[in-house]
Amino acid sequence: MCGIFGYINYLVDKDRKFILDTLVNGLSRLEYRGYDSAGLAVDGDKKNETFAFKEVGKVAKLKELIAEEKPDLTKTFDSHAGIAHTRWATHGPPSRLNCHPHRSDPNWDFAVVHNGIITNYKELKAFLQTKGHKFETETDTEAIAKLAKYIYDAQPDLSFVDLAKALIKELDGAFGLLLKSVHYPHAVIAARKGSPLVIGVKTAKKMKVDFVDVEYSDDAALPAEAASQTLALKKANNLLAPADKSLLHRSQSRAFFSDDGAPMPAEFFLSSDPSAIVEHTKKVLYLEDDDIAHIHEGVLNIHRLKKDDKSTTRAIQTLEIELQEIMKGEFDHFMQKEIFEQPESVVNAMRGRLDVASKTVTLGGLRQYITTIRRCRRLIFIACGTSYHSCMAVRGIFEELTEIPIAVELASDFLDRKAPVFRDDTCVFVSQSGETADSLMALRYCLERGALTVGIVNVVGSSISLLTHCGVHINAGPEIGVASTKAYTSQFVCMVMFALSLSEDRASKTKRREEIMEGLGKVSEQFKEVLKLNDSIKQLCEKFKNQKSLLLLGRGAQHATALEGALKIKEISYLHCEAVMSGELKHGVLALVDENLPIVMILTRDEIFAKSLNAYQQVIARKGRPIIICNQDDPEFPADKTDRIEVPAQVEGLQGLINVIPLQLMAYWLAVGEGLNVDFPRNLAKSVTVE
Repeated sequence: MCGIFGYINYLVDKDRKFILDTLVNGLSRLEYRGYDSAGLAVDGDKKNETFAFKEVGKVAKLKELIAEEKPDLTKTFDSHAGIAHTRWATHGPPSRLNCHPHRSDPNWDFAVVHNGIITNYKELKAFLQTKGHKFETETDTEAIAKLAKYIYDAQPDLSFVDLAKALIKELDGAFGLLLKSVHYPHAVIAARKGSPLVIGVKTAKKMKVDFVDVEYSDDAALPAEAASQTLALKKANNLLAPADKSLLHRSQSRAFFSDDGAPMPAEFFLSSDPSAIVEHTKKVLYLEDDDIAHIHEGVLNIHRLKKDDKSTTRAIQTLEIELQEIMKGEFDHFMQKEIFEQPESVVNAMRGRLDVASKTVTLGGLRQYITTIRRCRRLIFIACGTSYHSCMAVRGIFEELTEIPIAVELASDFLDRKAPVFRDDTCVFVSQSGETADSLMALRYCLERGALTVGIVNVVGSSISLLTHCGVHINAGPEIGVASTKAYTSQFVCMVMFALSLSEDRASKTKRREEIMEGLGKVSEQFKEVLKLNDSIKQLCEKFKNQKSLLLLGRGAQHATALEGALKIKEISYLHCEAVMSGELKHGVLALVDENLPIVMILTRDEIFAKSLNAYQQVIARKGRPIIICNQDDPEFPADKTDRIEVPAQVEGLQGLINVIPLQLMAYWLAVGEGLNVDFPRNLAKSVTVE
């Protein structure tokens, strides 16, 4: 949860108005990650002074507060460091005190913004309280700022990097954090462990190289005398000792130096999501877990505490997303925009991968491992929320085409049970953000047990995409609305292509594979047809006014569609909605059915249509008047007797792709009808990076 943004300029004159606007606008781009409260810290008017602004509510409230406080907006800085944060509360309710940034002391010696959870914060807090530190908030983050000051007070000669290393060594849990200090002016430390951080780079001239080297703590051993002094200091203070910086000089930031050897004028933008950076620069560097980035004097250095099998460089990449992709345009809400983007997003998922004419599927990210996956004992799909539903939706296709045993697991339950995983299993992790905490923990659990891991994610450079052996990017584009829509359909399509790839060596499945490929080729146009029902679905939703509960019925693959539709309705409209397997209706749920209970039934034609029809007859017999999602012109459901949502027919296994669109629209219009905040439902945030 939570959004982090930071801005650092070096030898680039910017006034405070520009700096504040940059930070606030960055938070606005990240508001889908948390909107309980927002805050920022910038350099003050005097040396060693910090201005902090913190407010409960959305980023607009923070902007109003800054205008009321009337800081000197004309003051100019050629070098400056500012950090900002939008919060989704975990420790302590939303309040100005609990809002980030958090401070080490009333003088703001250290300021920190943090995403994630520090699991040992209680122990750190108890220790620091014995040393005289007074805590003013209920958050775990405050312990980070207080600990930084404790380390600095013990060893004021420490470099900022060494202080950060000593600090991070003491932190348990998952975090992405930015740290600034009046003792290290115009510098920022960025550290990542389990929560995403990306750094945007904007230089006055072209960078000489497109990477940054990584420095390890044990690089270049110190001379014996320096080493003995270091050891003595470690024993005395149990902290990382200051080293002779001249002995540890690196050329790792050569990308940022001009021909005369001096750093170029530069600006750096730090964020938990690249969508907040794209309006400033397209050159970005993704931090990996356990990276510590130090930005100062126009230079970006990356450090790690110890050598491991990670890459020794971090690439400076070019962002492919465009600014207009993260703007609402003609739509009222991001969710609405993303629903209507699905005809394009599914094409992007298939582009360069599916060739309908030649009946071939090519997934480059799986090429090296596809033979190994075919030989696996079982496929385990592990996901949360909407991603879990997409796995449920494609389970039948995988079982049919691959004839490999399939398990679909909720990541949290999978971890709670400590489910057995073996070396000949293949574990598939599905996530929009690629940062979902439960899925990441399950991924590490499976890696420890030697299983082959596959990632299916939307965000390039995300933790799941980096940690898995291979994978597929779904290419849905930025998804800002908290309720996932286009990611669901793109995940669905990518996993169907995965199943097609796995089964291409099975001659007996050739005809069925070709049928599915032809079906995939029609999906985009069929989405456009369904989206034309927008106005009629809006009118239909008016019937649900003042309702307290809603039933969604589906059978077979359509049960997954019902689950996803019910989740959308619950999280956006706050209407209690339960998805029921039609075959289970008579085992208890039928007691709820009467003439007043709203029921939506998914009754598109498939192999088990006759069984699904039994549930329809049972509902009608109890005076229920269900709304039917059916194929166009189906004679089974007369228009004069039943409210119908007619959708195009698809091949077996792909119909759920088409059927979910009306349910997404229904959830949207139910929320709009109640005057609710569609993009930011209460108590929820987009990327669930905490357990």
